[in-house]
This record gives sequence, C-alpha cells and structure tokens, in this order.
Amino acid sequence: MNTKDLIRLGVPPGEPMRRGMDFIARYVLKGHDTLRLPAEAEAIVRNPADFVADELRSEFAQALLRTQRPIREAPTAWRQWGSGLEPEAVNQMARACELPVAVAGALMPDAHLGYGLPIGGVLATDNAVIPYAVGVDIACRMKMTVLDLPLRELDRRRDKLITAIEAETRFGVGANFLHRREHEVLDADWNVSVITKTNRDRAWSQLGTSGSGNHFVEFGVFTLKEKTDRCEPGEYVALLSHSGSRGTGASVCDHYSKLAMSLHPELPKGHKQLAWLSLDSEEGREYWAAMELMGRYAAANHACIHQHIAGHLGLEVLLDVENHHNFAWKERHLIGGVERELLVHRKGATPAGTGVLGIIPGSMAAPGFLVRGKGNVESLRSASHGAGRLMSRKKAAESFEWHKVNRVLKEAGVHLISAGLDEVPMVYKNIHAVMAAQSDLVEVIGQFDPKLVKMAPHGERPED
Repeated sequence: MNTKDLIRLGVPPGEPMRRGMDFIARYVLKGHDTLRLPAEAEAIVRNPADFVADELRSEFAQALLRTQRPIREAPTAWRQWGSGLEPEAVNQMARACELPVAVAGALMPDAHLGYGLPIGGVLATDNAVIPYAVGVDIACRMKMTVLDLPLRELDRRRDKLITAIEAETRFGVGANFLHRREHEVLDADWNVSVITKTNRDRAWSQLGTSGSGNHFVEFGVFTLKEKTDRCEPGEYVALLSHSGSRGTGASVCDHYSKLAMSLHPELPKGHKQLAWLSLDSEEGREYWAAMELMGRYAAANHACIHQHIAGHLGLEVLLDVENHHNFAWKERHLIGGVERELLVHRKGATPAGTGVLGIIPGSMAAPGFLVRGKGNVESLRSASHGAGRLMSRKKAAESFEWHKVNRVLKEAGVHLISAGLDEVPMVYKNIHAVMAAQSDLVEVIGQFDPKLVKMAPHGERPED
C-alpha cells in the first residue's frame, strides 16, 4: 500500500497521512500478513475509535479521530416537557443530541443537572451505549407492594412496622448484611465483566440493602382508582421502596465510563462525559451484559426487601408493581417515518409505553403515583421518575433546620424514622406540577401518601 491507497480510503493529508504510512511500515516490519493490510487499514479508517488502545494502530487511529468532526453540525430533534428547568440541564440535553450516534431525545419535567446526560434525560442512539446516559446507580428502581393490613394498623402497629423496616434492610454507604440474603440472581453469570466478577461477593453482602442519597423504604396509604389484579378500588396499606444496584453498579459505571472516554479523545470537553461504546465492540458488549445483570440485581434487592418485611409482619401481598430507570433498552421506534431498533437511555426517567404501569414518587411529605403509560412517541414512550430536585445537597444542608422541617412533616402526617437534611421535602419540585406537565405521557390510577419513612441519615455507614 502507498499514499494513493490511503487517499482512496479517505485519509486526509497531514498528520493522519503520515501516521497512516507509519502504520503500514510498522505492520510490514512486524511480519504481519501483507495481503490483509488493505482490509486492516480500511477498518481503522472506518472506525478509528475502536483502535485507540491498540499499540500498533493507536497513533494512526488517534490522528484520524483528531481530524473528524466530533459532533453534529445540527443536533438531532428533541422535545422538553415542563418549564423553568435548570438552564444547564437543558444545555446538557442539547449537547447529548449533538452526538453523532444520537437519533432522538426527550427531557422530562423533573429534569436537573447530572453527569453527561441530565437526570430526566431520554436519549435514543444508534447501536451505541453511553455509560453516563445510563447513570451511576445502574437500574435504580421503584417497587410497591400492597399489603393485607387494615389502615388503622398503620398507627396501632407503628412500632412493629418501624422495627420490620430496620430489621430487614440496611441504609448508608457500604451498608451490608453479615447474615446474607439469598436470591436466584446469585446464580447468574457474574463473569460477563471483570467488574461484576470481582464485585460478586460485595454484591451478595449488599443484597437487600437500600443505600444512601434519595433511596428509601416507607409505609403509606395507597388509594387505588380502578380495579387492578386482586385489588378493588379503595384505600390500602402499601410498602414503597427506591434503591438500585449499590456499590457494584457504581463500579460498573466508573470503569466503563472511563473506558468510553479514553476511546473518544476527539470529544470536546463539554461532551466528554457522553462518550459511548459501540455494541459492535467487545467493550460495548461487556458493558451491556454488566448493565443487564445490574438490572436483575437491583430487582433482587427490592424483592428481598419486600419479601422479608412482609414475612417479618406475617402479611400477604395483594398487588406488586415495579419499574426501573437509569437503564438502556433495545426498542423499536419510528424515526422519520422509518421504524428502527434503537438503544433508549432513560436516566432518571420511567418507561411509559402504552398500558405499562409505573411508579412516580414525590417526596417524604408529598404523594407518589401509580401511573399507566400512554405510549407517547415524542417522549420515546417515557415519563419522569419523580419530582426532581430544586437544589444541591450541599445547599439543602445549609438552608434548612430540623425543627422547621418537622413542622412540615407533622402537617403531612408523616413519621420520619431517619433521613438527611439534603432529602427534606423542600428540596424537591412540586410533584403535582410535574404530573400536570406530563399528562400526555401517563394517566394516574393510584396515589401513595407516605406515613412512615426511612432513609439514610447523612453519613450513616451501618453494618450488621
């Protein structure tokens, strides 16, 4: 091969051409099969990002990447729900839609600033998965079980209900069980990634725990509007939980987000955290398998929490609903009149396909809702995952005092078992306004009003 061959492949003049000729010379000197050289060079030119970690091909690949336009001249189409959103969250969504792999996007009314993609961001891509568009807490999810407990027992058996929560789950960074829970997820293939393989034991020790931040377990009054499964319309006691894939999920995100960024040195600073992995690459397939495993693991955490609390109290489950966010799904969507298979990232967004049930919580003093999706194609069949934060955790801790917060909780009829000041009701948007802004995405079929709420106190690291 010579310079003319590289020109025919589309290699631009200057550094890429020089590096290309260097690659050819080194390839031959190392004794590789020269008959394969044209195909090898073409592969690098077509997908240079796949070769930046390859010792022989790296310099050629990186030179090609530096000459590529890393973002679109015009962003792909996206739509926003709600008003008054953080300007930087809106900017993050716009930047995500400038990626060459972006196909469509949507921003939910609970949106606020995140890493790479904003919380509340929905992004559809072509055969590429973005670790930071999935999120740090992979497969974080909601689960609600309606229990056969009379409403009056919420007050009469308050101490027993609190004991059940505190006995059957753990809160805080690093929280675990010495007497470990069992679940069939432990029989899955944890060797799909070096990260899941090395973290399996930690994942087992944290199975059934709830973590920190905005994760919670709470009892409340659930009001159902229409018959669903075994439940007639009416009021019930329900258990609601919010947590994800714990430390193992965070490790998966950390490893693969750094790997994706290293494979895309061409991305501008503002787009760096939106680096992607092709599903045609080994790294992309590894991440996808690890993400799906974290989805099963997060579901297992909730299953253990609800099973053990119901068992502790000797109660039967009448209705069971759950959904997760911080995930990517392979779905078919109509884009420009053509149906395509896309990877839909929902970072802090709830699946809302036609007839799909989901749970959208408010805050510790505001209601959450059982919803049925309307399948709105413009939102990529998605809805918000909650009320959304109004302020940072640091500002919240500096802005509020417990004696004032306690008055708000008392007025709402909420008994708070524990929480940090960074999770008090006033740090969240008005959930009713958020729901009104997405009335074309979901319909409300039930309401959950929290009464006994357990979250991790700030900095708590309990271990049993």
